[in-house]
Amino acid sequence: MSHNTKVVLKSGLEIPQLAIGTSAFGGLFAAVSDSEVAQVVESSIEHGINFFDTAPHYGKGSAEKRLGKVIKAYPRESLVISSKVGRLLVKSNGGDDPGWENSDPLVERTFDYSAYGIEKSLEDSLKRLELERLDMVFIHDPDDHADQAITVAYPVLEKMRNQGLITAIGVGITTTAIPTRFVHETDIDVVLMALRYTLLDQSAALDLLPAALEKGVSVIAGGVFNSGILINPGKDSTFNYMPASPEIVHRAQVIQKFLSEHKTSLAQVAMQFPLRHPAICAVLVGCRSRDEVLQNIADFDTVIAEDIWLEIEDFLFSLPKI
Repeated sequence: MSHNTKVVLKSGLEIPQLAIGTSAFGGLFAAVSDSEVAQVVESSIEHGINFFDTAPHYGKGSAEKRLGKVIKAYPRESLVISSKVGRLLVKSNGGDDPGWENSDPLVERTFDYSAYGIEKSLEDSLKRLELERLDMVFIHDPDDHADQAITVAYPVLEKMRNQGLITAIGVGITTTAIPTRFVHETDIDVVLMALRYTLLDQSAALDLLPAALEKGVSVIAGGVFNSGILINPGKDSTFNYMPASPEIVHRAQVIQKFLSEHKTSLAQVAMQFPLRHPAICAVLVGCRSRDEVLQNIADFDTVIAEDIWLEIEDFLFSLPKI
């Protein structure tokens, strides 16, 4: 497995198997400096990773702005840039933004999956990124707006794709039922699925992944560490962006011990495991420093023998469902 192996979506867009998410650029959980943002982007590109995913939600636009400043130094055609629609950023009187340390204090988020909202969101993202077009656009977190997202938001993006304004359309979400609907009811190219095909949670295998495989829709796996616990599980770990319960911590530690006995690490297996499913084409990970980029590349590229994989999968699939 190699981090810069390229895969082609049904739209014809080519992406590397390892991609970079930019929630850290918005200060998710901890502040990140402009210098660190630049180092993440520069070191990723230096090592052949040219796909960066962002969103207005990340730091209320700050992630897009910071990414845009750095990628100006590179030829546009050499990069794959995706962002998301479904939230508008509107002026506010300021205030705290729990969980985000680099957030813009002068705006607030509001969900909007209307035709106007989709067009406005994309327009604003392009301004923040200082770009003229996006390669991929995801409808973001339509958990409580599925019908509108499918019948209103998607057709707007489909028209843009037909006009050549964007190359690929997707949905980005942390659940599986709604993206499964998108796969069956629309002509999306890709699903960005977070948290649901990991060492701790394989629930996407029940509905989304078989549907995507049948329809030829590519799936990108995000949140492969379940927000951190699958790097180094302990009492202060987070699981799916919440404090991890003792039961989840114990389960992660049991998996960690098993992998250690098989001469592999939790991080190595967590990054590579999603790609064992034929519906999943790439893995997206967040990085907040050059060192994290290099470590993620090393973990992703570590060769794990097929017989070891079979033992790992037998063990994982024998565990009780969470």
